[in-house]
Amino acid sequence: MTTQTPRLILASTSPRRRQLLAEYGLSHSAMKPPIDDGELQRGRVGATGWVASLAWLKARSVWDHLGDGQRESGVVLAADTVVQREGEILGQPKDAADARRIVTTLTDGTHRVLTGVCLHAKGERSWFVDRSEVHVGAVSAEQIDRYLATGDWAGKAGAYNLHERIADGWPIEYSGDDTSIMGLPMKRLLPELERLGIRPDREAVR
Repeated sequence: MTTQTPRLILASTSPRRRQLLAEYGLSHSAMKPPIDDGELQRGRVGATGWVASLAWLKARSVWDHLGDGQRESGVVLAADTVVQREGEILGQPKDAADARRIVTTLTDGTHRVLTGVCLHAKGERSWFVDRSEVHVGAVSAEQIDRYLATGDWAGKAGAYNLHERIADGWPIEYSGDDTSIMGLPMKRLLPELERLGIRPDREAVR
């Protein structure tokens, strides 16, 4: 029995984004974008324009590496997430020291989470930016030390995963789509995918 190659191509190897697609019943393949956004300079672009631009660059770079057959029926999905606190844009931490700085910056305050999404299909490109707000209460130095020791901060915008931190007892409240804070705004994404002919293979679990 042969398995049909999914039409949806995720321009990312992020475990969290792949998990979200799977939870919503969306078959997909994944391809790492052949660009390193860590080497790009934001310049004067604001946070909203930055995440939208990065999502577009990721989608386009993967699209350019597809074969003719994949382009004919494929839809490339790319996303980028950043955290913004008091004008500072915080992406993924470079190392443990940077993760400590970011987490400490986010405690006892409210920050915005911006996730830019780009969909690239034959003859069409579309994108949007989803916004959420997260309030983090007081987190002790001991709690931060224990968290940093796990290494779970690696590869995460803002150096944290929303539900992991809530489950660990951190005082966190948020408004907006929790999946957007985790890297893919599924509430806004699903209608866009359906418009392009991509629908869940099964009933969504969530």
